[in-house]
Amino acid sequence: MKLLFIGDVVGSPGRDMVSEYLPKLKDKYRPDVIIINGENAAGGRGITEKIYRGFLNLGAHAITLGNHTWDNKEIFQFIDDAKQLVRPANFPNGTPGKGMIFVKANGFEVAVISLQGRTFMPALDDPFQAANSLIKKARERTPIVFVDFHAEATSEKQAMGWYLDGKVSAVIGTHTHIQTADNRILPNGTAYLTDVGMTGPYDAILGMDRDAVVKKFLTGLPVRFDVPKNGRKLLSACIIDIHDKTGMAKKIDRILVNEDSPFLSE
Repeated sequence: MKLLFIGDVVGSPGRDMVSEYLPKLKDKYRPDVIIINGENAAGGRGITEKIYRGFLNLGAHAITLGNHTWDNKEIFQFIDDAKQLVRPANFPNGTPGKGMIFVKANGFEVAVISLQGRTFMPALDDPFQAANSLIKKARERTPIVFVDFHAEATSEKQAMGWYLDGKVSAVIGTHTHIQTADNRILPNGTAYLTDVGMTGPYDAILGMDRDAVVKKFLTGLPVRFDVPKNGRKLLSACIIDIHDKTGMAKKIDRILVNEDSPFLSE
């Protein structure tokens, strides 16, 4: 089976790219399951129910989140009813929402897990221990297990990849918004990528207005970060080929669409 994962959608430019290119990606790659990280989809901060349902209407089977899960307060009104929305599983017990879901598509069932790192990030429960518990439950139902590891440090992401090698189908990093070039299949069959990258403004800094970010570095003063509405855009994703029976990955390819790397249908 094939799984398409689209990285960190940022604001309306990111949503526009998903709307424009997801149908083309579906035609080219024929994915069985589509997952989108949408934690920055509402103006760069959180997600709304309208955006969540919009992604589902475009064909997504699951929407993962991260450290900006709670930035848009509307989420508290719908997260418990959003069956295809996955927030980091290592938030404390009692936190609204779910850290793992199961999605069915084209005869396959896939466990989708979200985890958040702790290095240079807000203090949460141990993501490695959370992974152990969830994966045990997941593999009682399906061998196909996908992990979105939302973390800052490349070392922590690599550690999670090696820790889960052979236990899950894929460990794909999000959060840092820059697509890395280290896609590989680890020795025991887990697909790994340190960061899938972001989908949103191309001529920005991590999706935010570049002049504001530069000013912050130059002055050290408080600066408001906004998503630029106009200008060039990019889409970052990966496509993973997974063995139907074992759940181990056979191939992972990066996808990058922008004016310097135009989309090719063939």
